[in-house]
Amino acid sequence: MLTACAVSARSQTKAVETNQSPSSPPISASSRRTFFPQGWIRGYTDFSVAPSHNEPDLGRCMFPQPASAGGAASLCTAYARYLFSGYVELQPFGRTPARHLFFFFEPKFSFGSNLPQISYTASMAPMAYERAIGVGFKLPKNFELRATQHQVDWLGRYSKALGPADLHTNGPYGLYATFGVRWSFGGYGRQGSTPEY
Repeated sequence: MLTACAVSARSQTKAVETNQSPSSPPISASSRRTFFPQGWIRGYTDFSVAPSHNEPDLGRCMFPQPASAGGAASLCTAYARYLFSGYVELQPFGRTPARHLFFFFEPKFSFGSNLPQISYTASMAPMAYERAIGVGFKLPKNFELRATQHQVDWLGRYSKALGPADLHTNGPYGLYATFGVRWSFGGYGRQGSTPEY
């Protein structure tokens, strides 16, 4: 899904580059298409690798682990080596006050199999799928109101009990919902969004 969104956003950017000169004035709200205006989908993807002795702790396993966990043979090795994440923002309305409404999706996948001070591997074993999904509304002066729901699903062998070192947690930060205000400054996040309030 992230790849399809990224390709769609890139093709929209190329169309803008070929159809408008760099000095073209911004498109006014009244001349925008009502549904799916130019730049209505935007985001990014990111792939990160954590070097040995710096793996992210997903909060699933005890540390230090009890002797009964088996040391290097422990089943509970929820310390990630690879992180694949992204952010997709959809702003499907181009006119009326609804043009300030947007939806966002922020997935993060964790992969690995490491145990600090005992076992460091290059494994790509799937561990967790963490996601935040929500709705926002753009306000004047670069403010946004946001409602977000966050959840984590354990993948592969992590969807079952992993022995005596398993804390049986529901993932990093667990399941929660928030209502918040975001303020962007210095031009951050303004590209592709509605310039007028």
